[in-house]
Amino acid sequence: MPNTADHCGDLTPTPNPAAAHAARPASGRVRRGLLALGLATLLATTTGCVERLFFQPDQQVYTTPAQFGLTAQDLYFNAPDGSRLHGWWLPAQLAPGAQAKGTVLHLHGNAANVSNHLPAVAWLPAQGWHVLTFDYRGFGQSQGRPTLDGVVEDAQAALNALRQQPGVDPKRIVVFGQSLGGATALRLLAQDSTGVVGAVIDSAFASYRGIAREAAARSALLGAVAPAGVKLLPGPEKDPVTAAAKVSVPTLLIHGTADRIVDYQNSYQLAVALNALSPPDRLPEVLELRDGQHIDAMRRPEIRGHVLGMINGWVGVVVPSQPVFVPEILLTPPEPGIIQRGPPPAPGPKPAPPTT
Repeated sequence: MPNTADHCGDLTPTPNPAAAHAARPASGRVRRGLLALGLATLLATTTGCVERLFFQPDQQVYTTPAQFGLTAQDLYFNAPDGSRLHGWWLPAQLAPGAQAKGTVLHLHGNAANVSNHLPAVAWLPAQGWHVLTFDYRGFGQSQGRPTLDGVVEDAQAALNALRQQPGVDPKRIVVFGQSLGGATALRLLAQDSTGVVGAVIDSAFASYRGIAREAAARSALLGAVAPAGVKLLPGPEKDPVTAAAKVSVPTLLIHGTADRIVDYQNSYQLAVALNALSPPDRLPEVLELRDGQHIDAMRRPEIRGHVLGMINGWVGVVVPSQPVFVPEILLTPPEPGIIQRGPPPAPGPKPAPPTT
C-alpha cells in the first residue's frame, strides 16, 4: 500500500489479506480513523496531516460488479488538481426499448475503496437506475491524496462526468452519500444541484470538528490532547450542516440509533438545517433505524424498498414501496431493528450543532 501520509508518518492501517474475501462495511477502520483524530496534536503539525487522519483508503479488491451480475464500465475522469479518478459506471438493466428512470451518483465513506462499498448500490441497476460509484483521490485506482476540500472537488468532477454519459437524463439525478460521502454530498449540492431531483444521506455527520470531538471523547487521553488538533480542521463555514442550509432538493436522511461511529443526532442537526430552503411539501425526512449500526441500512430489504420508493417518486414513478431482495453476496446480516420514520424536529428539542 502506498504511504498516504508522507512526512506526517504512515497513519494507514496494515492491510488484512483476508479482508479481500469479505465485502462488509469497513466500520472498524472507520472507527480507528476517527479515534486517530484525537492524536492530531501528537502526530501532526500541519492542517493537511490532521485532515489525512479522516481517510483510510486502500487498494484491495473486496467485490466485483460481476459478482452481482452487473456489466460495469471503468470510467476515468480528472479532478481539478489533475488527479486521475476511477469509477464504475453501472448501466441500468432494461428491457429492449425501455429508458432508465434516472441516474444515481454514489459517494462512499472514508475507508477502503469503491469495491468495498459496491453492495450499497449494486441492487439499483436491476431497478432501472444507472449508477456511477467512484473513488476519491488516493482511494482504489484513483490518483492523488485525499483532503476534505479535495473530495468535494472529486464529487463535483464525478457529477460532471455522470452528466456526459450516454443515455443519462441530466434532469433526473439522485445523489446518494454515506458517512463521509453524505457530508461531502451536502457540500456538493450546496454549490451545484442542477438536475438533481433528490438526495439520500446515510449516517452523515454535521461538523468536522464536532465528529472529531465525538471520537476524542471516547478516551480520556485523546480528549486531553485533541483540542489543538481539532482547530486545524475546517471551521463552521465548511461544515456539512452549514452546506445543508443552502440545499433545496428533497432529502431523505437515514441513521441508526446504535451508530457508534457517528451519533444519530447528527442527522437531526442536518435535518433542521435542511429545513431552511425546503418548501412545506418537500421537508426533509429522517428515517431512524432503531438499533441500526453505521451505514448498515442498504443491507436491509425493507430500507432498500423505502429508498427505491422515494427516488422513484422524485422522478414521477409512483409504485407501492416493497422490500427489495437481492443476493446477499458476502454481506454480514444487519442488526435487527424497528424502522421509525418522522419529519425533522424543531430546533429546540434537539441539541444544537457543536460549537467550534
